[in-house]
Amino acid sequence: MTATSPVVPAAQGQAGCFHCGLPVPAGVDYSAMIQGQPRAMCCPGCQAVAETIAASGLENYYKHRTGPADAPEISTRELKTDFLKELALYDNPDLQREFVVASDEKREATMVIEGITCAACIWLLEHHLSKLDGILQVQVNLTNHRAIIRWDSSQQQLSQIMAEIYRIGYQAHPYQADREEQRLALEQKKALRRLGVAGIGMMQTMMLAIALYGGALQGMEAQYESFMRWISLIFATPVVLYSAQSFFQASLRDLKTRHLTMDVPVSIAIGGAYLASVWATITASGEIYFDSVTMFTLFLLTGRFLEMKARHRSGRAGNALLNLIPNSAIQLIDGTERLIPAGDLRPGMQILVKPGQTIPADGEIIAGQSSVDESALTGEYLPVAKQIGEPVVGGTMNVENPLTVKITNTGNDTQLSAIVRLLERAQADKPTVAKIADKVASYFVAIVLITASVVGISWWLLDPANAFWITLSVLVVTCPCALSLATPTALTAATATLREHGLLITRGHVLEALAAADDIVFDKTGTLTAGKLTLQQIIPLANISAAQCTQLAAALERHSEHPIAHAFQENNPELTATDIEVSLGLGLQGRIDTTVLRIGKPEYALEICPTQSVTPPTDSGLWLLLCDEHSPLAWFHLNDHLRPEASTAIQALQQLGLSCHLLTGDSSSAVNETVTALRLDYCMSGASPEQKLQYVNQLQAQGKRVIMVGDGINDIPVLAGSQTSIAMGSATDLAKTSADAVLVNHDLTRLADGIRLARKSRRIIQQNLAWSLCYNLTALPLAAFGFIAPYMAALGMSLSSLVVVSNALRLGRIPKNKAAASGKIR
Repeated sequence: MTATSPVVPAAQGQAGCFHCGLPVPAGVDYSAMIQGQPRAMCCPGCQAVAETIAASGLENYYKHRTGPADAPEISTRELKTDFLKELALYDNPDLQREFVVASDEKREATMVIEGITCAACIWLLEHHLSKLDGILQVQVNLTNHRAIIRWDSSQQQLSQIMAEIYRIGYQAHPYQADREEQRLALEQKKALRRLGVAGIGMMQTMMLAIALYGGALQGMEAQYESFMRWISLIFATPVVLYSAQSFFQASLRDLKTRHLTMDVPVSIAIGGAYLASVWATITASGEIYFDSVTMFTLFLLTGRFLEMKARHRSGRAGNALLNLIPNSAIQLIDGTERLIPAGDLRPGMQILVKPGQTIPADGEIIAGQSSVDESALTGEYLPVAKQIGEPVVGGTMNVENPLTVKITNTGNDTQLSAIVRLLERAQADKPTVAKIADKVASYFVAIVLITASVVGISWWLLDPANAFWITLSVLVVTCPCALSLATPTALTAATATLREHGLLITRGHVLEALAAADDIVFDKTGTLTAGKLTLQQIIPLANISAAQCTQLAAALERHSEHPIAHAFQENNPELTATDIEVSLGLGLQGRIDTTVLRIGKPEYALEICPTQSVTPPTDSGLWLLLCDEHSPLAWFHLNDHLRPEASTAIQALQQLGLSCHLLTGDSSSAVNETVTALRLDYCMSGASPEQKLQYVNQLQAQGKRVIMVGDGINDIPVLAGSQTSIAMGSATDLAKTSADAVLVNHDLTRLADGIRLARKSRRIIQQNLAWSLCYNLTALPLAAFGFIAPYMAALGMSLSSLVVVSNALRLGRIPKNKAAASGKIR
């Protein structure tokens, strides 16, 4: 298709680009013939992708899709030679070993596909790839965006398959699940199977138990009672031998190590009640307790499963953090470029890092100057100017100009690896509360076992016929069912309520820690502020309007990838700038029609009109000056802005009695403005990840109970090291993985809601524990003296659990703010 073809106007049902839906810039005339009609395209990339789809006979994609596709990052259908060379690295057998399964000439790879928006994307990918030579099978999953591709390596190379995926507007990456992830997935599957067996077994035995209870009251013929007992035995046996297997294994381990936990009395109760019930079934004498056994097992397994889910979230950030390092690097040998795997880099090598590429290892600049985006490490949203002799860090991104870098550190010696080690060390520290709880639990279990032993021996001497059943009643009564449910049921109810209100709890200790917290530490950029520069103010200096000045500035800035340029992106320029020249750290120069313009720092912009002078505005923030060859034209004020609810949220937290700290890697004047505007109690600026962690550790060493709220990769160690950590919903996946909770809706006022509900949940937990204790103290002597039969003990245990659960359901609503202002609910 040519750019001169008539295009169907937007009034006929098309708004913007037919492929991606973005606005078509004024003066741009790209189109492609789709379904017999010329369709408008916003750029050559969308035109190339659309023409590829049409040429492949896959125009039905546009009929099936439910929304526009993402704009393609590859701007032309013919991919660049350097990009094809990088894809060719995936043909290396050593690199394929991690994600490709080989059998003779047959290969199978799992790829993650980016850019999928609906089912039509799946249809397009599967049909387009299936037409390639040597492709045996293509399956794309809409839920997780993973594709399983099988091909004949004698006819097709993996790099060619990946190139075809890019050509139709998507991006493909190898999916590499590490061994730890596979182990966690296997553990979760086993837990689900045990939970399912226990649930089915409990439902069936409870159904039969109701009939047996009714028969005991109204009478039942012996053969029917025996039949139901044997059927109950059949249903309960898989629950005990399979579902409860983990309890028995853990109790044997504890006995060998002489460290008593709840698993010991739980195993004795489950095993004892089951064996006694089997004996009663075989001999047709005594009572059976298969319903109690299965119910108890299901309750405990449910709690263990929720605990396991929370535990699995804690260890995944480290591997993902190291994924910031790119797969390849461009090595320079006597001026010749050579693409090599990043894992082959060694200290002393020289590499070329082009604009937009990630630096693969720590090094020192030996040629070139550019700006480097270090937000992953420092949290500062503005790139830092770098020149010859200055260090650069692996995992950061080169923004503007090519750099030649001499490698200084690789592998475990890089700063990113150091952050991972900090994360692992912080996660390895066990809270003092957890250590105390483990010790108390051991004493509790010992008391239970001693009590049951004393009761058993006493009754054996007095009445051997009833000794076993009375001892079993004591074990059932003292089984920590209500005690073990007292905390998790309240936490579950409160967690569900907070999730509905936008605060997602990912670990079990969060509510307890929130209730006890007295200090809260915030990151600045992306947490208290929006995290991006916006155009705050325009001050015209000549006889042209602010709108005209903005159009001139946007026409220049559209040629830059600097974050400053993003502040002008909302203004679609109708003008076109040519002859663009970039001055590192200073600004841009270009020509619009016959007029030469500059935008950037005042001293740089004024160089083209040296006879003029202006006085910069006194307001803080970033001020850019726009000049032509004759005079200054306008001031542009750019700044990051506070979240609108930040002030209200800080005030609510302070009313609850919390001290509010600001801990940021930013060292600009914006930090003081934030402290003043929000009336924060303490501040530390220019902090590295190590300094942030040290600051929080010092607070905790003083006895403070700290909440950390952050969003950046640089916050990961301190998020892991604080007693309670909360990540913003817009945070990186790594930060959210390391955090104990995620503020999904970005509303900072939900932090105060969370603390109020946490304090209420603590009161509920205390009430539940008090009830459980009273129940045990009342029922234990009755059971020990033979007044409670085992079935009565099991029924009492169930009723006690019901009371605990019902009380926990009161956490279904966020408490009002009536008592929050006093800060006394601690």
